[in-house]
Amino acid sequence: MILAALARDPSRAVVTTVADAVPATADGSGGAGGRPGTHAPTDAPAEVTAGALLATVHRMAAVLADRGIGRDRTVSLLSGNRPEVLAARYAANLLGARVVFLYDGMAPETLARIVESVETALLLVDPVLHDTARAVLEHTKGPLPEVMTFGPAPAALGPDLLAACAALRTTPVVPSAARPEDDWCIRHTGGTTGIPKGVRMAHAPYAAMITQQAPVADGAKPRFLACTSLAHLAGILTDVTLAAGGSVVLHQAFDPAAVLAAIAHDRITHLWLLPPLLYRLLDDPTLPTTDLGSLTSITYGGCAASPSRLVQATKAFGPVLYGMYGMSEAMVISVALPEDHTPTGPGGRITVGRALPGVELAVRDADGRDLPAGEQGEVHVRSAGVMKGYWKQPEQTAQVLPGDGWLRTGDVGCLDDEGRLYLVDRVKDLIIVVGGHVHPAEVEDLLHTHPAVAHCAVYGVRTVDEAEEVHAAVVPAPGYDVDADDLRAFVTEHKGALYAPTVVRLLDAIPLTPVGKPDKSLLRAMTATA
Repeated sequence: MILAALARDPSRAVVTTVADAVPATADGSGGAGGRPGTHAPTDAPAEVTAGALLATVHRMAAVLADRGIGRDRTVSLLSGNRPEVLAARYAANLLGARVVFLYDGMAPETLARIVESVETALLLVDPVLHDTARAVLEHTKGPLPEVMTFGPAPAALGPDLLAACAALRTTPVVPSAARPEDDWCIRHTGGTTGIPKGVRMAHAPYAAMITQQAPVADGAKPRFLACTSLAHLAGILTDVTLAAGGSVVLHQAFDPAAVLAAIAHDRITHLWLLPPLLYRLLDDPTLPTTDLGSLTSITYGGCAASPSRLVQATKAFGPVLYGMYGMSEAMVISVALPEDHTPTGPGGRITVGRALPGVELAVRDADGRDLPAGEQGEVHVRSAGVMKGYWKQPEQTAQVLPGDGWLRTGDVGCLDDEGRLYLVDRVKDLIIVVGGHVHPAEVEDLLHTHPAVAHCAVYGVRTVDEAEEVHAAVVPAPGYDVDADDLRAFVTEHKGALYAPTVVRLLDAIPLTPVGKPDKSLLRAMTATA
């Protein structure tokens, strides 16, 4: 589908790479959750045409096939945002191989366990990440995968894939070996402890989702800014954009000022952000003077979003917000349209929309009984997009796929009478305090309405007597001094003493996981060592 779209107009520019002025930072701004110095800027802004990208795909496929890559083989990718990683992924899929994206923000030990578990035959490495790759290989037990690099590395890791492609006399046409039921990807969940679960994603439902999510044709081709890692949803929306005949601008890291400048300069139409990054965009001082006229869609999702901040975003950007609810285990489940962005739900929540065509939703109690509209329970979903299972984890699979075709999402929510879904929180994030239960998202939503709070994350911390306390990490708004007692009184007044945080921790930034979600496990660890 994507390759066919590239072939239709080979002369058009489809990928633009942009050198970023700001490297990745510890607060998660680099490729959503990077570390200092993780990424270097690209050499210079450059454009890649559809024909050149397509030729690179076929050349890479020929080189990879000569090295034994084909159906039932795994190619793992450790790279920043660059056109070559797109070409390599399409090439591996063309051969019928599955791909695995490695988040460079994860510890090398964790990446090594992933490389082992998915039986990596070939590891493709961005030369910028050669140190990370070496550390991963050092921690890998058993046979090491073959390694190739996207260009010359400072110290040899393996052959240069780009040089091998350039050495081919002609560009071959490699036929597709992939079957609809084959896994195109094993996408790992954004866990922060242990080994993330690997979600098996097959070609057929993924292709159907790409078609369903294609931007509505209005005469103009979409132009998507990928300012977070292609290993996450930015990669999927890149596929959607290219399949629709559009083009993509690649940034190596998220920087709010650079994103706003790109919207104006590159006439960006589509943008994807996790809520914490959307808040940073809202708070950037250059926003009021930025030309946003080209922007038709800001899609957000991946974690809970503050209703008050979404209202601010609607005022700042206009009716262009699309709230996407989905997960690796089920792909896209529902979408909130721009007109849905009013806090009309329980507790002033904003809906995550109605189920997409072909998707069934149910809210059930702990015994599996369907609950009526307005009652909270665990969200269940059934669709063709539900995963086949977790990679080589049958017990974990059985916990969320009991065998009736319905997936247990682990999210708490409720439906209204018109089928709109409202999310409350993750089941596992529920804080069990003396006297009741606290959903962190409810406290976060409230704190985000306080003028002194720019960003926050609320989480539970277990005490020595095995009870839990409510803790809040808060980033003060510019020009404000945050008083912990003030915030506790504010929460008590509006929600009750049960919800008031025992501890308020002031931070310069909320730490994020490699995929850009608030890292509550790290926040708990920071509390334990304080």
